[in-house]
Amino acid sequence: MRDTMTSIPVLLADVMGGHRLTNLEATRLLEARGRDVLRIVSAADEMRERKVGDIVTYVRNQNLHVTNICKNLCGFCGFGRKSTDEGAYCHDKAGIQAQARLAHERKVTEICLLSGVHPAFTLDTFVDLIHWVHEASPGVHVHAFSPDEVAHVAKGGNIPTTEVIARLREEGLGTIQGTAAEILVDSVREVICPRKVPTADWVRIIKEAHHLGLRSTATIMYGSYETSAGQAEHLGLLRAVQDETGGFTELVTLPYVHTNTPIYQQGIARAGPTGREDLLMLAVSRLFLDNFTNIQVAWGKVGLKMTQLALLSGANDLAGTMFTDDVTGNAGASGSDYLDPRDMDRIVKDLGRTLRQRTTLYELV
Repeated sequence: MRDTMTSIPVLLADVMGGHRLTNLEATRLLEARGRDVLRIVSAADEMRERKVGDIVTYVRNQNLHVTNICKNLCGFCGFGRKSTDEGAYCHDKAGIQAQARLAHERKVTEICLLSGVHPAFTLDTFVDLIHWVHEASPGVHVHAFSPDEVAHVAKGGNIPTTEVIARLREEGLGTIQGTAAEILVDSVREVICPRKVPTADWVRIIKEAHHLGLRSTATIMYGSYETSAGQAEHLGLLRAVQDETGGFTELVTLPYVHTNTPIYQQGIARAGPTGREDLLMLAVSRLFLDNFTNIQVAWGKVGLKMTQLALLSGANDLAGTMFTDDVTGNAGASGSDYLDPRDMDRIVKDLGRTLRQRTTLYELV
């Protein structure tokens, strides 16, 4: 009865007192309008302060582009190409190591492999990529390979996904990417990313990684085709996984960038989330995911001014320096390449907070 009748101020008071939100209650908060938006944001900011204090973190990282050739060619993506398409590329060892050496010169502590799921890639390909990066950038933390990529090479090699994960960890993978999640509702996935692993497989593989000692990010891409109820269902699955494994380092909120993507051009998806939805996604995630410490804002997708507001809405992490992000840029976003820590410090100090560099696993540098 409380899901439909309790006022939002009372519900928020209950949450601050220890009540664990249900999916239905989270849906209500995600759909809030007017002053209730500010009430939710304010509660999330207080919860952020309780959890992590006034420190805002970032990692000195660099995206390393491997290939834009992809088996999936998802409708929400402007990055993926067929191998025969104009502009398709796949970097060899020299191309990978040139990027990794540049990261080393920039004193980057984390290299994030940004890649299409190339149909010809195998487990040995992934191992080679890890080795090439470590040769050119000794000591760097390699953050790579989504559950969809793990499933792809496992299927191609006719080996269990657990063996893939164990081998990658042995060969030097630092953390696994919680990407390819988009929205973990199969009726949505069938529209926006039908060639990716279904929800159950994504959840199974991410749990396997956690149980085998690889931590991961968690992600949600919102604002395309899904409903608020679907967003809440997705958050509920992430919370359940975290209850079981404790393996997620943070939630990364990824607003759908629509401009150059097929499902928008075909009229299937809307034009991405509004500013209200951006703030509510961060705030509700902070309030709903009571077993997560860190909520990250994707500055390259929302812009610096919205990023600053995100830090008042439950977020405590600014992701990384990145240096380049062709996935976001190809989808139609501008200013998504590099954020100087001096600019981070400016917006953080303006809020009366303190910026600190971190490692991938959230140890302060």
